[in-house]
Amino acid sequence: MLVESEVVEVEGHIIDSLILAKVLDLILAAGCDYRSLDVDIGRTARDPSRARIEVSAPDPATLARLLAELHVHGANRAAHGDAQTAPVEVDGVLPAGFYSTTNLATWVSLDGRWCAVDREEMDCALVVRPTGALPNGGLPTVSNVPMHRAHVGDQVVVGSQGVRVKAPERRRVGPHFEFMDSDVSSEKPKGLFVAQVAERLRQVRSDQARILLVAGPALVHTGAGGDLARMVRDGWVDVLFAGNGFATHDMEANVLGTSLGVPVRGGAVPEGGHANHLRVINEVRRHGSIAAAVAAGYVGGGVMYECVRRGVPFVLGGSVRDDGPLPDVHTDVIEAADAMRAALAGVGAALICASTLHAIAAGNLLPASVETFCVDINPAVVTKLADRGSHQALGIVTDVGLFVGELAHALCGS
Repeated sequence: MLVESEVVEVEGHIIDSLILAKVLDLILAAGCDYRSLDVDIGRTARDPSRARIEVSAPDPATLARLLAELHVHGANRAAHGDAQTAPVEVDGVLPAGFYSTTNLATWVSLDGRWCAVDREEMDCALVVRPTGALPNGGLPTVSNVPMHRAHVGDQVVVGSQGVRVKAPERRRVGPHFEFMDSDVSSEKPKGLFVAQVAERLRQVRSDQARILLVAGPALVHTGAGGDLARMVRDGWVDVLFAGNGFATHDMEANVLGTSLGVPVRGGAVPEGGHANHLRVINEVRRHGSIAAAVAAGYVGGGVMYECVRRGVPFVLGGSVRDDGPLPDVHTDVIEAADAMRAALAGVGAALICASTLHAIAAGNLLPASVETFCVDINPAVVTKLADRGSHQALGIVTDVGLFVGELAHALCGS
């Protein structure tokens, strides 16, 4: 018998984005039931829709779990009071029951007024700080704060009362069909995908937003390094996230003509080529930085070269398996994540290519409003990104070398 109930609301483009269907499926999958109280469907593709749904559950604990899961998809409690807060008592330790954020646009009710959270990032806490008599009418500020940045005395939102989020939207490209009907595709024509991704990147650029590239070393191994360098040179990359491996092999390919010791343009494997990447790392360390190695003429081409020449910021996050590493690599993962956060201002689109760990790391930091395209030969990579909460990520399962080559041609010409 279902004895506990609560009304939730979800609004936005909830029909064509399938958010409403997802919400209803989640309710039934949890062993609960629902009753539609009010559904207002927009008359045109531009009009938002709205639904009020009464959710019933067998017990309070089941209802609470379900409401938390629905909240991630933009379903908010219809009845709300002000958010409750509790202080941080130990640096880096959040109070029990803290509200865990999503990557959706978020508002918090304080003193009967809705305050917008300054930025969106999943798996953080909401810290409320008073502003005093400021031009905004004295509204407090609410910030997304990662756990390790919480300090004693910070007032952290606990529970979901008084917290609202906006349902994510699925964008359409072109007048005749939806761009990638499924979140991950390995069946549709790649040429069509290339054209549509290029179109979206052009739109992002015309909106004066920035483009993030997240790159894995396979891009160099597959011969796409030159195409990526051309995209950087022509202004289609505004910030780069990668690891020690990508930067190393990109420079190895341009200094010694090999990637992991294998000639990038064919030919016999040179004797001792397996150590080529180590020799490049060693020389860059001798110069002191990638920028210094470029200035000295040691590195004369490639993605890292173009980033230095054009002033494109890059964040290289390290791992325990890194050789060297290069002097620019953040060996402290917390430091690397903070550097990535700092570089995301103004990013409107993210292109993630042949990277698993950096794909997930970037996805965790990106708001749902950032268009995210994940390209990889391994379908597990692109599905994992969406499964971990980056619902905006659209995946393309294909050879990244061929894809990036065609994308560079579409954006930069022949």
